[in-house]
Amino acid sequence: MSKSIHVPGVVKTEEHGNNQATFVIEPLHSGYGMTLGNSLRRVLLSSIAGAAVTAFKAEGASHEFTTLPGVKEDIVEIILNLKGVRFRVFSDEPQTIRLSKKGTGTVTAKDIDINADVEVVNKDQVIAHVDSASSSINMDIIVEKGRGYRAIDESSSKKVISDMIAIDSIFSPVLRVRYKVENTRVGQMTDLDKLIITIETDGTITPRDAFEEASAILVNQYTALAGQTTVEQGTPLSAGTETAVEPGSSDDAPALMTSIEDLNLSARTTNALVNNDIHTLKDLFALSDIELKELKGFGSKALDEVKEKMAEMEF
Repeated sequence: MSKSIHVPGVVKTEEHGNNQATFVIEPLHSGYGMTLGNSLRRVLLSSIAGAAVTAFKAEGASHEFTTLPGVKEDIVEIILNLKGVRFRVFSDEPQTIRLSKKGTGTVTAKDIDINADVEVVNKDQVIAHVDSASSSINMDIIVEKGRGYRAIDESSSKKVISDMIAIDSIFSPVLRVRYKVENTRVGQMTDLDKLIITIETDGTITPRDAFEEASAILVNQYTALAGQTTVEQGTPLSAGTETAVEPGSSDDAPALMTSIEDLNLSARTTNALVNNDIHTLKDLFALSDIELKELKGFGSKALDEVKEKMAEMEF
């Protein structure tokens, strides 16, 4: 077993539509599947930047416990519907947008008059229903960028206009995160982890961008705590038969099945490899230099001999 903690990689990405994707991460040090999976899930659900409505003003309504003439929904229902509208905001400043609709019909997010710094993603989101031809709905809406959850008290203290109705806001663009940990192996190492994590977003951010942002957040947090301490980075491993180290193009595949006994290595080196269940070049390339030297009966001289043979074969 290597004493180093090896660096994993995203070996496979499977997209399920525009807003959902599954990432397979391996090989992970024993126990790290759960460690990374839980950390990533918590950050994905709580800390990814997004945008949401934080306050609004509806003409004819002075507080949330009232109704608008000719509008089917009361203000509380309209608030819940506004929370369902998903935005992309390209400015760090709060943005004021306008919603106006007159006459009978359904009021949706596409009726919002946006500006250059705001984009509505789900334009079919229903906001209200006007059931009178002479009635109308007119609203000023504040949209802001943020992370996590903002309580209504905090939104109230930051209202742009004093007579606006503040609402609590969930900025996170990540809707669901599921993960599971499976066993995997690389060469002789059989106690490694594979992390499979599925991310679903609201469409304002791609699952990959959310995944990478969550990883960057964790890196920043741990870097701040590490101080000047550094740990030697382990050699990257390749997991599984399909993702094993590939010394060349796919044209090298037949050569990788060459038997160790056909390489004309010394008897001592050949026996050391075979006794450690390494029978082909493919098995050999699945191990790092450190792991080879840790094999029983295999030392630095044997490693140098193998490297010379690989150079001779142009691998």
